[in-house]
Amino acid sequence: MKAAAPGGFLVLPWPGGGGAGTGDGGSDPVVGEEGWGRLLLRSGALLGFTLICMAVLRKWIGGGVCRCSVRLDGKTVLITGANTGIGKETSRDMAQRGARVVMACRDLTRAERAAEEVRRSTGNGNVVIRHLDLASVYSVKQFAKDFLDSEDRLDILINNAGVMMCPKWLTEDGFETQLAVNHLGHFLLTNLLVPKLKSSAPSRVINVSSIAHQGGRIDFDDLFFSRRTYSSLESYRQSKLANVLFSRELACRLKGSGVSSFSLHPGVIRTELGRHVEGWFPLLGMLLRLPSLLLMKTPWQGCQTTVYCAVTPGLEERSGRYFSDCAEKETAPEGRDDVAARRLWEESARLVGLKDL
Repeated sequence: MKAAAPGGFLVLPWPGGGGAGTGDGGSDPVVGEEGWGRLLLRSGALLGFTLICMAVLRKWIGGGVCRCSVRLDGKTVLITGANTGIGKETSRDMAQRGARVVMACRDLTRAERAAEEVRRSTGNGNVVIRHLDLASVYSVKQFAKDFLDSEDRLDILINNAGVMMCPKWLTEDGFETQLAVNHLGHFLLTNLLVPKLKSSAPSRVINVSSIAHQGGRIDFDDLFFSRRTYSSLESYRQSKLANVLFSRELACRLKGSGVSSFSLHPGVIRTELGRHVEGWFPLLGMLLRLPSLLLMKTPWQGCQTTVYCAVTPGLEERSGRYFSDCAEKETAPEGRDDVAARRLWEESARLVGLKDL
């Protein structure tokens, strides 16, 4: 019979606690040790399984890796937006292959820090910086003039720089910023450098686009959101679709010249590109910062498809195509619209004051 506690409560023994064989009413030390052992074993197994799953997930998210060992000694590579993110990692890879690397950046202070890091880590001192503001037609023209006057060749042009989902800003030329920087600036730069690309053939133009081109639409009646309500996402999609269409039309116009053109999706990457998204939704940015370490590519992983398109032998026959994770992929239907591609070319040329190629 159980003892009654003060106040009329009935005291029951703790399950697995005192009773026959314990003598002192305490728990059996053997049973306790076995229980803890099983618990630790199960916890260790769960932790190990979790770590393996995370490693597999990270490898899958990391995507393809460029395994090509081609050297670029004696070649010149021009990379826009090269002072940070995948641009800097691309510069590092090109420098490791022995190329002369021209890092075209808007902020020369940050560019010099990045260039020095690339020189130091690769042992290649032939890494230089040049000022380029893709939001300014004047700056692009001045950059191209100086490049043509001072450089002997251009083997690989990597149009990497970009902005993502920024507020509605207009450039000094009256262009909406995302379309200006992501497309129009690179469109003008590429066209002005075509003579050097042709004289250095076989050469390549790499346009860093995005999977965000899916669902994008080129609104030829209102490219700069003058009449419709501005949407930073719609603007970004429009600019990334423009990258794909430009690359496609460029390949068509330069067919037989020895200059190849490719566009690509680098992946979702932990870089400064998303700073405006965090500005719009700061709480969301804070909440996603930790998961992003697991669910986003590193800049090194993000530059692999760019490197693949730049150095892999035999891609010339696939000029105008779209790549992701170091493999050719099919663009969204809107990215295969040749009529829109020609119209975009003509409108872009008119806007930047460029004679037809």
